[in-house]
Amino acid sequence: MKLLFFTDTHIKGTTPKNRKDNFYETLKRKFLEIYDISNELNVDYILHGGDWFDRPDISPAIVREFAIIIKNFGKEVYTVAGNHDIYGHNPGTVSRTMLGILEGTGVVKLLNDNDEVVLKKDGVSVQLTGKSYNYDIDGPDYAKYYIVKKNNNVDYAINIVHGMLLQKPFYEGIQYTLLDDLKDTEADITFAGHYHSGFGVKHIDSKYFVNPGSVVRISNSIGEIERKPKVVYVELTDRITIQEIELKSALPGEEVLDREALEMSKDRSLKLHQFYQGIAESMDYKKIDLANIVEEIASNQDLSREVKEEALRRIALAQESFAMGQEEE
Repeated sequence: MKLLFFTDTHIKGTTPKNRKDNFYETLKRKFLEIYDISNELNVDYILHGGDWFDRPDISPAIVREFAIIIKNFGKEVYTVAGNHDIYGHNPGTVSRTMLGILEGTGVVKLLNDNDEVVLKKDGVSVQLTGKSYNYDIDGPDYAKYYIVKKNNNVDYAINIVHGMLLQKPFYEGIQYTLLDDLKDTEADITFAGHYHSGFGVKHIDSKYFVNPGSVVRISNSIGEIERKPKVVYVELTDRITIQEIELKSALPGEEVLDREALEMSKDRSLKLHQFYQGIAESMDYKKIDLANIVEEIASNQDLSREVKEEALRRIALAQESFAMGQEEE
């Protein structure tokens, strides 16, 4: 069985301030190259780690262009929803988003939390599961998203997760999950999105953890200039073979990324982080994020999970209404 994985495409019609090229055209070239790669390698299935779009209510005209390319892959495409694909960190809103349209029209197959798909090809069977982004994915209950039990009647288990899965600790104020926390997972391969820089392919205790990084370089990081956007090819026989493939359509970082804009963003990010730390030192809140604030308040007040989810649902509706209002303007 042959698989192709990529993640964090962040489809949008405008060009980020830190890029010097036409972002929309660059992204289309990358999708067409991924189409060519899938054909050349004769892959059976395509997997995506979430954040197809840069926001859940992107222009239908743009969605149409990319939906045609995705459909022309001619392969079943399995995916999870990223935080940019949904409203308010709530995967329950996906039906009202552009990713929901792709799923509803059969262009992609969205893996819901309780889904367990079995793929079969050339005598190989794969248990495929996925977890979309959720407000608590990297919180105390991370295990229910990242830890998978493997059925006895399959050859391999694969889990796709859109969460902040990292190789080493990040700075304070960001929730994350470490590879070392996943020792109990029975997934032979864990594919991760969300962390744009990626960590490549890690082989730990006979299990693989894979994040090639975002297909597009939009993070406000100087390191993005050196990073090469990649996809990942997986071949499953009596063993697992994984290969990272650099996208030839990805121009050198110096040609597409504005170093001065990145330096300014880096300085703003540092000042913002210092501001967060100052608040953390003087208050009980460690993060300035609506979902995290709700979590913190709920914990302090010993509120039920139902109350937390209702608060997040209302935040999602408010964000959705605001976005629709912007379109009308």
